[in-house]
Amino acid sequence: MKNTEHEMQDELRSEYDLTQLRIRKLGPQRSKLGSFVQLAPDVEKVFPSSEAVNEALRFLIRVAQQDQKQEQHK
Repeated sequence: MKNTEHEMQDELRSEYDLTQLRIRKLGPQRSKLGSFVQLAPDVEKVFPSSEAVNEALRFLIRVAQQDQKQEQHK
């Protein structure tokens, strides 16, 4: 018999205090756990997702790097 959302049984002991849990992220991006950037409302309207923001920023980085290279060659 399937358990529905309302029929689920909690199997944890009452002495477990889950509010004290710490989340650990393993690997090279460990220091970035919980970091985020808050976009201004007008910017958020233009970029529908984090992928769109990242794509635009990468494009801006490439343009800035090309400009720097051109300035160095003058």
